[in-house]
Amino acid sequence: MTDTHPTSLLTLVQDIPASGARAVQPLSVDGTDLLAVPQLAYDIPGAPAHMNGGDSETELLLLRRDGDRFTPWATLPAPGGEDAESFTIGDRTFLAVASIRSGAGPYDYTVPSVLHEWTGDTFEPFQVFDGFAAKQWRHFTIGDRHFLALAQGVAVPGHEDDNRPSLIHTWDGTRFVPFQDIPSRWAYNWHPFTVGGHTFLAHADHVDPSVLYRWDGARFVAHQELADRAGRAFATFTDPDGEDTYLAVARIDDGSRLLRWDSAAGRFVDHQRLTGAGARELALVRTDRALYLVRVNFIHGTPADPTADLTSQIYRWDKDHLELAEEFPTTGGTDLAVLDGAQGPLLVQSNGLSPDLRFSAGVRVYRFTDR
Repeated sequence: MTDTHPTSLLTLVQDIPASGARAVQPLSVDGTDLLAVPQLAYDIPGAPAHMNGGDSETELLLLRRDGDRFTPWATLPAPGGEDAESFTIGDRTFLAVASIRSGAGPYDYTVPSVLHEWTGDTFEPFQVFDGFAAKQWRHFTIGDRHFLALAQGVAVPGHEDDNRPSLIHTWDGTRFVPFQDIPSRWAYNWHPFTVGGHTFLAHADHVDPSVLYRWDGARFVAHQELADRAGRAFATFTDPDGEDTYLAVARIDDGSRLLRWDSAAGRFVDHQRLTGAGARELALVRTDRALYLVRVNFIHGTPADPTADLTSQIYRWDKDHLELAEEFPTTGGTDLAVLDGAQGPLLVQSNGLSPDLRFSAGVRVYRFTDR
């Protein structure tokens, strides 16, 4: 913690029970604010602890927001839940859920992922997508076109012939149809943004390079490599003076870094290394006083011998670089969401593992106070 910020930025508001929580997705339906939490697995009584074990016949939790707290509201079937993405098309509200697997061992990675639509009373299945080890949905628009991208795949022995590339879908007016494959073997994430008059889409992969794609008016073309391996997540921001645009690249190894947009070169260049392993997800928090980047960490080590009881980081933008401002405890941290609150921003953070590698970890809600 820096001397200029000696007090904690985070105040715990609520611990929310969950099992293998992999994401936190805010959404609203008919004036009701909700939080969707997909769950990877339930603990199997008597079975040894393993981060890739458990019973994946799970449900997605829908929690209702009441002020700064959340209460159970509904559930949706979502085996092996990895991600949830909410978006609207016109006056229609959709909720896409990514399912990585089903079963309780051996696991089936060909489980379909479901796009739900709000009917006025509940979410009902609208469209089912075949996939393999689905990791993340991301909705974005270019002009009046809607895209829905699925990051998927896992490179493990015995599934070489089953693996599939990531896939971008486009809305044809009635449903989403395949638009473009993105090469991958173990994809994790997407991040769409614009800079320098271009629309970009960053794609994170664990075993293949993470690549930045540029929209050329007809399709996405490879623009530059962002990481050679271990890619997890991205975040973009413009410094408070509005002079430069930065891209943070999270890697689960000790290779996370901050890149700066070089307008003359038309590409991102190295700017700062963010030390430490385990990075899984990133989020930005803006207050009246400063800009912060939050990095949540998943594990150190390997899936066969992991350490989940870690600290995650909060960086503060200081003139021309990120400065570590504070660390906070996480156990198998998986995702972050930033919400507006009456007393300042709320930071919602999901944990997928307990310190002893069980799935009963849960979601934590913090009030973020920049004193």
